[in-house]
Amino acid sequence: MEKTVENSPRKATKLSLVERESFTIVQYKQIIRDLGLKVTHQRLVILEKILRGRDHVTAQEVFESVCEISPAIGFATVYRFLRSLSENGFITELRMKGLPARYEWADKKHHDHMTCVECSAIREFTSQEIEVLQVKIAEELDFILTDHVLELYGVCTDCQKKKFAAQAKNGEILLPRKSKHALAKSQ
Repeated sequence: MEKTVENSPRKATKLSLVERESFTIVQYKQIIRDLGLKVTHQRLVILEKILRGRDHVTAQEVFESVCEISPAIGFATVYRFLRSLSENGFITELRMKGLPARYEWADKKHHDHMTCVECSAIREFTSQEIEVLQVKIAEELDFILTDHVLELYGVCTDCQKKKFAAQAKNGEILLPRKSKHALAKSQ
């Protein structure tokens, strides 16, 4: 899914939002076997919650989701299975700006993250312009770029609306707020 984002009056940037693939029960079982583990009901439930649930989940969120279906599964079981999936490259553990570790399925094309500092919502995106710029910077510094992690932070649309509504309710004067980056450019 592509989305055009206006980042200045003169130039629009094309961002591609990342979509998740779907899996069958046969594939779930194969993933567990690929880990060298026995296929169990507990592991199937955990894996299904990871693959069919919300992306970028904490171990606690996976545990709570799993408990709705199978209350006998303990937190240690969930955590050990997440650790095994992570160590074997099936999921990626993300540690963003001091937040609890979050997990996402690793079998995706490379992507970057935009995280809301108010509600912690995470959006995945790709940008060819960013990829080209990173290679250029690496070359200018005599590096060969092998990998990168890009985490951008801001306030999502929903939180902007909530903040605006709260300010309007309190009768505060509302002025458009520029980002630190935009302010630095105008000075």
